[in-house]
Amino acid sequence: MSKLILSLGIFILTIQPISSQVAKEMKIPELSLEQATRLSKLPIKCMNTEYPNKLGQTLGDAEDLRGPKSLHPAFYGCFDWHSSVHGHWSLVSLLKQYPDIENADQIRKNLLKNISKENIEQEVQYFKGKHNKIYERTYGWAWLLKLAEELHTWNDPLAKELEENLQPLTKMIVDKYLEFLPKLHYPIRVGEHPNTAFGMSFAWDYANTTGNIVLKELIENRSRDFYLNDISCPMSWEPGGSDFLSPCFEEAAMMLRVLPEKEYINWLSLFLPELSAIDYSLEPGIVSDRTDGKLVHLDGVNFSRAWCLNEIANKYPTYKHLKNNAIEHINYSLPNIIDGNYEGGHWLGSFAIYALNSIK
Repeated sequence: MSKLILSLGIFILTIQPISSQVAKEMKIPELSLEQATRLSKLPIKCMNTEYPNKLGQTLGDAEDLRGPKSLHPAFYGCFDWHSSVHGHWSLVSLLKQYPDIENADQIRKNLLKNISKENIEQEVQYFKGKHNKIYERTYGWAWLLKLAEELHTWNDPLAKELEENLQPLTKMIVDKYLEFLPKLHYPIRVGEHPNTAFGMSFAWDYANTTGNIVLKELIENRSRDFYLNDISCPMSWEPGGSDFLSPCFEEAAMMLRVLPEKEYINWLSLFLPELSAIDYSLEPGIVSDRTDGKLVHLDGVNFSRAWCLNEIANKYPTYKHLKNNAIEHINYSLPNIIDGNYEGGHWLGSFAIYALNSIK
């Protein structure tokens, strides 16, 4: 017995320095002024770039065949509508944190030009079109509310003006959530745009920040309906070949928002029991070709995994070890997102910023 104890003691002493060394070598990324400037150049470059463009619209007749800027005067750049929206969010987020960021004046002018009352009214009219009622449901809706939330919490005269200009579209998107969620019988669990958990997470954030009790309570009730009885989420199935969201982690992040501590810890222990292990490890999504618009989605899944893991670890210290996985995922993708490839450059900066903002 004494030999066993001695051997065990030697083993422990042997692995401790290794663990410490690994921790020291893991570089913790940060959204410094230098990094913010670097990332700001992505939306600056694309927010007024009309082509190439993926409209994703349903044509009612020949009159609907118009250019992106004519159809979406506020959000026509960055390849598609939702990427344009979160590109604008990126610039607002960066300006809030670094008012003296490079090109600050240009950013302010572009934001004011694009998010004008006239442009937003045209965006509203587009959504009112007969064939556009489900346009951008719910990914684009979620980012629109995230933009509205960011403006609402920014203490700057420009933000107040932009928030007011955006309000008609914000209200429309809120109304769309209120109409859609009661009719949704089954959550959409894919790792791309329609993911229900992601769409509700950002909408809940907006409702919680702005005090919209009706929307907040609806999302809380629907989250329980959809996810409360889920167990053993199959992480071995993730990521899919073109995922940019993690179905398992997005669900865990959604329930983090709505369940009280004891209930959430119990739920998570059944839903993703492996997360409680101190040595939990998850390989980042591997990107084989960043010039491929679908394969580069895996950089997105790395950032979205990171912010979900950080949200859990930030709220509950029992899971603080998950931050190591989050850091590893960010460090894998962050150096590669500014490489001149529009396939990833038009949207990945927003994901990187959101992931970096989650580090505490």
